[in-house]
Amino acid sequence: MNDDSTALVTGANKGIGKEIARQLAGAGMTVLVGSRDEERGRRTVEEIGGGARLLVLDVTDAESVAAAARQVERLDVLVNNAGIMLDSWAPPEGDVEAFRRTYETNLFGVLRVTNAFLPALRRSPAPRVVNVSSGTGSLAWSADPEQAFAVSKGGGAAYRSSKTALNALTLFYAQSLADAGFKVNALAPGLRRTGLNARAAASEGDPAEAAAGAVRLALLPDDGPTGGFFSWDGTPVPW
Repeated sequence: MNDDSTALVTGANKGIGKEIARQLAGAGMTVLVGSRDEERGRRTVEEIGGGARLLVLDVTDAESVAAAARQVERLDVLVNNAGIMLDSWAPPEGDVEAFRRTYETNLFGVLRVTNAFLPALRRSPAPRVVNVSSGTGSLAWSADPEQAFAVSKGGGAAYRSSKTALNALTLFYAQSLADAGFKVNALAPGLRRTGLNARAAASEGDPAEAAAGAVRLALLPDDGPTGGFFSWDGTPVPW
């Protein structure tokens, strides 16, 4: 990436997104801190300093996304990080509205933002898209009794299935945009100390470590992979 490269990170006012924004700014990029809360976003920009800039953006609001996209002429990196987990229910106890709200942010939000910013990304000589997914969205791992979260018997189905769908969307974007030079990949960040849920909040996992994995995918060279699902340490994750 050139020194004048620009990145957008959604949900960047806290957690992993904030660390991704911090590291991309540290790499010399202008970083648009996507935040639906203007005040929290402003505080994050002040904390990061350097090339950080606030971009008020609610991924669930089409008008908000369109207004944000109109402010960006060229974009080199898009990190779709914004995500929510509303409950830990298995499907038999699942609430349709909770599923709908989860998908609105975790899947439809990614589609809405990516498509809105595609014109700006197409103006980049090396566009990169990173979708922050979850290892719990891996169907192979979910079916593996050796994986810790496989014993949850389908718990967290709304969140996990939204990330499975996000993985599929990542692959389809990569296939459809390959001829335009895009690299589109998904990241499994691992359990991190964030506000996603109580388990994450109590975790000792460093968000900055996961962020480094996202930054690696954001700065891929021209011969780097596309249409892949990778752990924070760069190893492939099975679909």
